Amino acid sequence: MIRCHITDRRAAGGAGALLALIERNARLGVQWIQIREKDLDPPSLSMLVEQAVRRAAGARILVNSRADIALACGAAGLHLPADSPPPSAWRPICPPGFLIGVSCHSPEEVLDAARQGADYALFCPVFRPLSKDDPRPPHGLEALRRACASVRIPVLALGGITAENAALCLEAGAAGVAGITMFQSSQTAFHTLV
Repeated sequence: MIRCHITDRRAAGGAGALLALIERNARLGVQWIQIREKDLDPPSLSMLVEQAVRRAAGARILVNSRADIALACGAAGLHLPADSPPPSAWRPICPPGFLIGVSCHSPEEVLDAARQGADYALFCPVFRPLSKDDPRPPHGLEALRRACASVRIPVLALGGITAENAALCLEAGAAGVAGITMFQSSQTAFHTLV
């Protein structure tokens, strides 16, 4: 199962506290850490990504939206919002093995992401998000099941994921789970996930 920590430095208590969480989570077996700090200016984001790459031994650092920073800082991948240019547009400038994923909000978007060359998709929201207000209604497990069945790339469940409902997402076909709250909590229940 892929576990993906999506960062929120403000909720973590600042950049230093976030880096400590990144280091802890990598040590506990989180495979992917998506740096999603949309409000940081490029120099600050670059510094955060460089430090995360150094401190997250064993985890792959993915950068939200910024291919330039991901590539310059030695990150392992790029995560694209749903309205971004497709993964195929980025492939020519990326090294072999560089992950490109896409946020998807319907089974159809997951299928389109796979057709456009995505390595993985985040399907959201499965449940009501824990870290923010989201006006979109949760899709639920049946839509997650349809999304996962439609593609061969890994689909990760996002939105309201807890240690308690993660198993339901896996049963629906998800290759893993992603989230902010579950991975930034002082509790480390996520590491007990199979």
